[in-house]
Amino acid sequence: MKHFPWMVFILLSIVSCQKRPDSVQIMTVNGPVEASEMGITLVHEHVIVDWIGADSTGYHRWDRDEVVGRALPFLLEIRESGVNTFLECTPAYLGRDPFVLKELSEKSGIAILTNTGYYGALSNRFIPAHAFEESPEALAQRWVDEFENGIDGSGVRPGFIKIAVNPADSLSALHQKIIHAASIAHKKTGLAIVSHTGPDGPAFAQIGILKTQGVSPTAFIWTHAQGGTLEGCIKAAQEGAWISLDNVNDAPPAEPGMPGAVEWYANRISDLKDAGLLQKILISHDSGWYNVGQPDGGNYNGYTVIFNRLLPELKKRGFTDDDIEQILVRNPREAFTIRIRYL
Repeated sequence: MKHFPWMVFILLSIVSCQKRPDSVQIMTVNGPVEASEMGITLVHEHVIVDWIGADSTGYHRWDRDEVVGRALPFLLEIRESGVNTFLECTPAYLGRDPFVLKELSEKSGIAILTNTGYYGALSNRFIPAHAFEESPEALAQRWVDEFENGIDGSGVRPGFIKIAVNPADSLSALHQKIIHAASIAHKKTGLAIVSHTGPDGPAFAQIGILKTQGVSPTAFIWTHAQGGTLEGCIKAAQEGAWISLDNVNDAPPAEPGMPGAVEWYANRISDLKDAGLLQKILISHDSGWYNVGQPDGGNYNGYTVIFNRLLPELKKRGFTDDDIEQILVRNPREAFTIRIRYL
């Protein structure tokens, strides 16, 4: 009996070494940052996009100085609106450039996050050839390697996993493999899974796969959830998923008597609040960007509609400053803090 305390100490030591504690950090292009420092956050934006396809894209396709010069004024503009953190959602093989993002972060003073993962929407045009043959485990290891060792020798590590699926209700075998790989990578890194999705069907198909892998829906961000039904958004949020309404814009009504874009988003956010789900909403513009191949990057749209149009509309509807802080500060902090979220 006199050895019992030492046995207990040894057992507790083994358990504590095996259990990974929750992190309170996010991963920016300049390294880890305390999640409490995120402040106002735009969760889905773009700086650069190259639509040429996975078989032809690469850093040779753009001039980094030109991209930085084109994008920087738009970042400085939202810095004046109080934005402190900016998630750049352009995936690998679609124009992701950690070198550009690191420079922009340093020059703008905004914390920028980039991503790992593969984009399967648009008929798999942006999926590299090896992904068609490799196992989910092999794909996941590529993404884990980027998190552990950095992207393309830049030293920049991803702060989330970005994937995409087609909007069909039934996921293809390849897209099932991508979400499976994302679940494996999440369990090894603690990075949130941001999935370009759209309608209800593929959202719940992905949530179902995550559950079979033991991953909680709280690790899943339903990107382009504005393409889903209100009922679907409520159900997914009640299961724990994040509802990302991320194409906020100021487009006029499509038809007379219909709400314009700002009013539509205000309606959807209000409905989710009425359902008691304000704490599961994320918003952004899905805007930008330097369009590779177009003169001077083409028409670069800014990131200000939320601040200039949507927030005043929400306040007209009775949203408080605390409600706004919930959406723009506390929700992104909870969604993107690095931690493994088991079912």
